[in-house]
Amino acid sequence: MILKNLCIFLNRNCTYEDIPPVLEKYETACLMLLGFGGISLVLAVSYNYIRRNVYHEEKNVDRTFDAGGKVSTSLTAVTVASQLLWPGDLMQSATVTYKTGIAGPFWYTVGAAMNIAVFPVMSAHLKTKAPGAKTYPQIIQARHGKLAHIIYSIQALLVNMVIIASLVVAGTATIKSVTKDASDEFCTLVIATLFGCYSFIGGLGTTFYVSYFNTVSIYVCLTIIIVNIFYNSDNGYSFDSVYNKLTNATLMNKIVDGNLTNTKIVAGIDGNLENSYFTFVSETGMIYALVGLVLTSSITYCDQASWQSRIAAKPMQGVTGFFLAALMWFAIPSSIAVTTGMTFLSTVDEQGCFPLSEEQVEQGLVTPYIAKKVLGDMGSYLILIMVGMALMSTGAAEVMAVSSIIVYDIYAAHIAPFRRDMMYGLCILCGRIKSDDESHGNSPVNSHGCQCPEALTCEHCKEKETDVVCEDDKYVVHRKYLCPFHGRFRVYQDRLFNYKNWCILWISLAIVPLGLVVIETGIDLNWAMLTGSVFTIPGLPGLVLTIFWAKSTWLSVILGSLTGLVGGFTTLIAMASREEGGLDSFVRNTAMPHPVLAGGCASLFGSLIVNVLVSLCTHNIKTEEDRLLEWKKLRAIDNPLHPWTEFYREDLPEMAADQKPTKKQLSSIFKPAKYVSYIFGGIFLGIFVFIIPAVMTSLKIFSFDDFHVWTMSLHVWCFIMAAIIAVLTPVEEILQIVAALNGVQYGTDV
Repeated sequence: MILKNLCIFLNRNCTYEDIPPVLEKYETACLMLLGFGGISLVLAVSYNYIRRNVYHEEKNVDRTFDAGGKVSTSLTAVTVASQLLWPGDLMQSATVTYKTGIAGPFWYTVGAAMNIAVFPVMSAHLKTKAPGAKTYPQIIQARHGKLAHIIYSIQALLVNMVIIASLVVAGTATIKSVTKDASDEFCTLVIATLFGCYSFIGGLGTTFYVSYFNTVSIYVCLTIIIVNIFYNSDNGYSFDSVYNKLTNATLMNKIVDGNLTNTKIVAGIDGNLENSYFTFVSETGMIYALVGLVLTSSITYCDQASWQSRIAAKPMQGVTGFFLAALMWFAIPSSIAVTTGMTFLSTVDEQGCFPLSEEQVEQGLVTPYIAKKVLGDMGSYLILIMVGMALMSTGAAEVMAVSSIIVYDIYAAHIAPFRRDMMYGLCILCGRIKSDDESHGNSPVNSHGCQCPEALTCEHCKEKETDVVCEDDKYVVHRKYLCPFHGRFRVYQDRLFNYKNWCILWISLAIVPLGLVVIETGIDLNWAMLTGSVFTIPGLPGLVLTIFWAKSTWLSVILGSLTGLVGGFTTLIAMASREEGGLDSFVRNTAMPHPVLAGGCASLFGSLIVNVLVSLCTHNIKTEEDRLLEWKKLRAIDNPLHPWTEFYREDLPEMAADQKPTKKQLSSIFKPAKYVSYIFGGIFLGIFVFIIPAVMTSLKIFSFDDFHVWTMSLHVWCFIMAAIIAVLTPVEEILQIVAALNGVQYGTDV
């Protein structure tokens, strides 16, 4: 056990402190529901007003889940950073510092930052090949059919459940630590309300405005905590104080270990160079880096919420937004982890005991403890605000992600599709064979094929405002459209829009029993975050190959996904059984670094190997024409009322109204964004994976100056990111609004 490695007990037992709660339940409820929830509702209403009166956008189910597809760079950045900043990152990163020393926070964060930075490469290819897709399981359905689609939809929902469970566990632990007599039921009800409160009003778009407010609030609170801990000489936790305490503790261990029988001392970190807290030469740190890479790969690439944020932006805005998000995200957990984690390690008492038990540390209570100890009640308020902001952004994004999967991939695809058994090449409106989309404007009309006009140029649809008949149903008012081509499909889209609202409601309510079940099982934050990744990573290889490799087949993605899942679970259990206590300590041992790393690697590489081998044996790609046909299946994902071609109309003004851009034209539109993603992705890899680790490792054990410079660099990085998002986002949004009011297209570059 970690605590046994840190505290050597000879004649005494440790006594642990509790974090005294400072808020009554009604105060917490008012702060989180009326305060946070009220502000989010105001922002949601403001967003709706701007979209309706400035951009003249109408409500529809697609806009609910893609926010119009033209979100700015800075809004994309703050939203991605905010949605990927779980409460667990604020809490668990300090736990990693406790276990690994100063190297832990960097290795904990670099995996996620790299995945955020590399994600634009994958998303740029997705937008080129499937510009009309709203969810990533739609891509699986278009290429691999019904069975593969069902499996990947289930896996997508599993990823969302793991993330929601992590949010609930972290949020509950934090709320209970600052609230008197807070029950699990109270905490989960507050969390569920925060998740769903503003998603009803504006859909995905409102999460962008609210995410800006949340991210700025988190940075402000973080800045206050950092300044008061390391830059306030009155609290006793200055740079030199923390460094000297931990250095002296490690030196004492080396001198007296095994010689004194009546003294209790603090050991260093097992696996670190000379057991030092101040070194990047850390075996445990490297293990956490690999575990973090597996964990964040699953939650970045297999989480529908990440794809929604990318889909909501144009190519260049999305790519640059994700790179900026990586810098923003990295600044928060790395700064708070080094600050509170190293400070906590220096709080060992005269008996050599830490003030929190191992169980409390695993719950992520290091940061709340230090904030309360240094700042008093104000520290508890700041932690609650930070966790509340993180819960709102990530939770709302997950609610929208689950809703989109249920609407597009379950209800519209399998339960009540507009047209059942649709085959590639058929028109969803009339069921007849469509002309070649890429040459439709120049090809002769086939009298036996599809005759449906484009919705944007349809004369019948232009009169829909006067041709609407209201019919009172028992539960809802339906609109009857008289257009013979698009009328029935418009009614179907209205039904999906109403169904979406019910989805958000029921998903928000379902969080309460889900959270209570997770809490009742005794699962802690560490288990939810780390072990959950083993079950969510097997779908990644199949998804990547579906987007990049024409030879990927339906059988390969199914067998690869299932094989990876079984192999990962089996490896996890086998490795956990070898830990101290075996499977009798199931929750603790299945969340240990070595079992999680082994299980995650088995899931990932087992799935990858099976995907590649089965694809090579079962594919039917013989010619270039076969390969192009596979990619045409993805380009066929579209909504005839809101075709994806309109999204790029301004970039190809010479294109006919009823013509789709060719793959070559679309590739030319995305070429600048692809180049930027390749270049900056390589730069990020070079800096974070090679340069920084090489420099830090060459220092071996940090001197005081090294520790001071490294920690100050993280703090300065944090302060700069705070200033950038506080100013850049509103400026860019105001420029867009002014341009829209003046009838000018702002940011037309791709």
